[in-house]
Amino acid sequence: MLLEIVSPEGHLFKGEVTSVTVPGVNGEFQMLNHHANIVSVLAAGDIKIAVGTLNAAAEYSPKFTRNEKEGKLVLPIKSGTLEMKDNRIIILVD
Repeated sequence: MLLEIVSPEGHLFKGEVTSVTVPGVNGEFQMLNHHANIVSVLAAGDIKIAVGTLNAAAEYSPKFTRNEKEGKLVLPIKSGTLEMKDNRIIILVD
């Protein structure tokens, strides 16, 4: 599935991912390929992104950290909005 993360400064991430875990206002939730369409408000917390290889994602924003143990990229956010439709996720973050 395609993930795009955008902040006021510009694009932070754009690429194919295998899963995305986000901090929803009612708790953390995960989206996998072909997840049902969803629109959600995000709370403060971490966006966790599973990509094919962490080395392939090294070119993205330095705001990300790598969780080698889980094999995920992690982006802390203050708040945001998410839309998933047709296997494409767009996240707007503060």
